[in-house]
Amino acid sequence: MSKNKREFEAAKQMGLAASDLQGKKSVRPLILCIGGLAALIVTLFFSLTQGRADVSVSDVVGALFNRQDITEHHLVWSNRFPRAVMGIIAGSALAVAGALMQTVTRNPLASETTLGVNAGAYLAVVAGMIFFPTLQSQFSFPIAVIGGAGAAAAVFALGGGRRSTPIRVALSGMIVTLVLSSITSALIMLNQQTVQGIFLWGSGSLIQNDWSGASFSWPWVAGGILLVCFAARQLDILTLTEETSKSLGQNVALTRFLAMAVAVVIACVSVSVVGPIGFIGLVAPHLVRMMGVSKHIWLLPISAIWGSVVLLLADTIARSFIDSYGELPAGAITAAIGAPWLIWLALRMSKQVKGSKGFSSNMSMSVGGSKRIGSFGLLVTIFSILMLAVWTLSLTSGSLYIPLTDVWAALIGQGQAIHEKILFDFRLPRLLIAGISGMAIAVSGSLIQNTIRNPLGDPQVIGITSGAGVGALLVIVVFPTLTGIWLPVGAVIGGATAAAIVYAVSWRRGLDPMILTLVGIAVAAAGAAFINILIVYAKVSVAPALTWMAGSAYGRGWSELRVLVPSVIILFVLAWWQGRKVDLLSFSEESSTGLGLKVKQTRLYVAVIAVLLASIAAANVGAVGFIGLLAPHAARMLVGPHHRQAVVISALIGGLLLAAADWIGVVVLAPKELPAGVVTALIGAPYILYLMYRSAKPKIIK
Repeated sequence: MSKNKREFEAAKQMGLAASDLQGKKSVRPLILCIGGLAALIVTLFFSLTQGRADVSVSDVVGALFNRQDITEHHLVWSNRFPRAVMGIIAGSALAVAGALMQTVTRNPLASETTLGVNAGAYLAVVAGMIFFPTLQSQFSFPIAVIGGAGAAAAVFALGGGRRSTPIRVALSGMIVTLVLSSITSALIMLNQQTVQGIFLWGSGSLIQNDWSGASFSWPWVAGGILLVCFAARQLDILTLTEETSKSLGQNVALTRFLAMAVAVVIACVSVSVVGPIGFIGLVAPHLVRMMGVSKHIWLLPISAIWGSVVLLLADTIARSFIDSYGELPAGAITAAIGAPWLIWLALRMSKQVKGSKGFSSNMSMSVGGSKRIGSFGLLVTIFSILMLAVWTLSLTSGSLYIPLTDVWAALIGQGQAIHEKILFDFRLPRLLIAGISGMAIAVSGSLIQNTIRNPLGDPQVIGITSGAGVGALLVIVVFPTLTGIWLPVGAVIGGATAAAIVYAVSWRRGLDPMILTLVGIAVAAAGAAFINILIVYAKVSVAPALTWMAGSAYGRGWSELRVLVPSVIILFVLAWWQGRKVDLLSFSEESSTGLGLKVKQTRLYVAVIAVLLASIAAANVGAVGFIGLLAPHAARMLVGPHHRQAVVISALIGGLLLAAADWIGVVVLAPKELPAGVVTALIGAPYILYLMYRSAKPKIIK
C-alpha cells in the first residue's frame, strides 16, 4: 500500500473523512457537554440538600449566592460543599483515567479498578500509615502513586503486555486486586489502633470536614486533564494500529507512557483523598462513547463531566438513606451501579467478537496436566499422610504450645485436663472446619472448571463466595435472634442467587469463558459492595467483619461442625457419582450430546452441587480464595483429566492447604492471628500468576 493511500486509510479510521464533519455530528459533543453540565448542576444542588440536618434548596441557593451568618449556610460551606466539590474532582479524575487506560491498552475493560490501581494505591497508603506515619502524613500522594503504578504495571505484564486480551487483563487485575486486598485487610486487622476509622474510607467515601482535600487535589487533576487534552490528536492516532501510528510520525511508546502516567497520577490523587472508588473509570467513558463521541478532544472533558455526575449522584444516593441506615460508602454505591454495567459490557463484547477465530482460546489459561504422574493409590496415600500430619501439628500451636506427645495423649483421653479442654473445645473443631471447608472449596472449584470447560472457574471468581457472604450477613443483620444453624442456610441462598445470576446471563452465550468470568467478576464486586453496606448499616465491628471477609475459621465450634460434616459428605458423594458425566462434559457440546449426554441438565446438576459446597464453606470460613483454583489445577497435573480421581486429589489438597494456612496464620505473627484467606492468597497467587505469565496461548480444557 502506498504512503498516500495508507495515510488516507488512517485518516478514515480516525474519523477525519468528510462524512464525519456533518453538522449533526459536529454539534453532538457540544450538546453532550452542555447536557452534562446541566445534569451536574442539578445533581450538585440536590446533593447539598442531603444529610442529617434538613437543608432546603432555598437554603442552598442562599448559602451559595447570599451567604449569611446562619447555621444552614455554615453547614453548606464548611461540610457539604467541600464534599460535593471533592466528588466532582474525584469523578473527573477517575473517568479521565479510565478513558486514558482504555486508549493506551486498547482494552474496553481497562479502568483504575480492573488494572488494580485502586487496590495498589490503597495498600500503599495503609502500609505508609502503619510503617512510615511521618512520611505518609507528608507524602501520602507520592506513596499512593507508587502503589497504584506498581499494581498497574504488574497487571499489564501478567495480562500479556501488548498481546493481552480483555479477559486476561480483567483476570490479572482481579487476581492482583485479591492479593493486594488480602494484604491490606491483614495490615488493618493487625494494626487496628494505628488505622482506626479507615474502613469507611477504604470503601470509598467523600466525607470532607474542610477544603483541604479539594485544595490539594484540584491542581493535579485539572493539570493532568489539561495536559492530555493538549495531546488529544496523539491519543486519537494511538487508537490506530501500531504500524499506522508510526507511519504518521507518532512516538507510540512515549505517548503511551505519558498517557498512562497521567492516568495513574490523577487516579491516585483521588484514592489518596477519598479512598478506592471503583467503576467510575469504566462507566463514564463508555457512556460517552455510546453517545457517539470518540475523538479525545471531546471524549476526555465530557467523560470528566459525566464521571462527576455519576460519582456525585452515587454519593447523594448514599446520603439519602443516612437517617435510616447511617452513612453508606459512596464506593459501595458505585460498585452496585458498575457491576451491571460490566455485565452488559461483557455481553456487548461477546456479540462483537462472536465467531472471531481463536477468540475463545484466548479467554482462559492452560490447565496442563493431561498426563498421569504416579499411580492414583500412591498419590492418595501421600496426600492423606501429608494432610493428617499438618492437621496433627496444627493442634500443637496456639497461645499455649502443646507438645505432640501431649496432643496424642489428650486425643486418646489420657492427657492433662487443661490440654483436653483447649484441644476439644477450641483447636480440634476449628481444625476440622478449616480442613473440611478447604476440601469443599477445592471440590467446588474442580466441578466448576470441568463443567464449563474453563480452568478459570472458581467459587470466588464467579461470585459464589461474595453472594454467600451477603446471605450470611443478611441473616445476622435482619434476623439477629436466629441461632447459628441458620447462617449456612443464608449463605447457601446467597451463593445460589449469585450463581443463578452468573449462569442465567451466561447461558445463552453457551457458558462462554469470557462471559462467565466477566459476569462473575461483576457479581463478586456487587456482592462486596453489599457486604460493605451491611457492615456499615449494622455497625458490625470492623475486625470481625474484615476477618470474615479475609477468610478465617476463628471462633468456629462443634455446632457448626455438626452441620458442615453431613452436608459435605452427601455433596462429595454426589460429586463423585457424577464422574462419568463430568468427563463427557470435557468434550465439545456436540460430541457430548452425540454420546447420549443431556448436556444442559448435567451442567445444571453439577453446578448446583458446586454452589452448595462453596456456599456452605463460605458460611464457615468466609471468603477464602485461590484454593478453588489451585487445588484442581494441581490435581489434574497429577492424575490427568479423570474426574473421579481428580476430585479426590483436589479434596485432599484443599484440606491440606486451608488447614496449613490456618496453622500458619496462628503461628507466624503470634500472639496475633493472620486470617487463613490471606495466607492462601499469598500461597496460591504466585502459582496462578506464574501460570498466567507462561500461558502465551491459553487453552480451554480438552
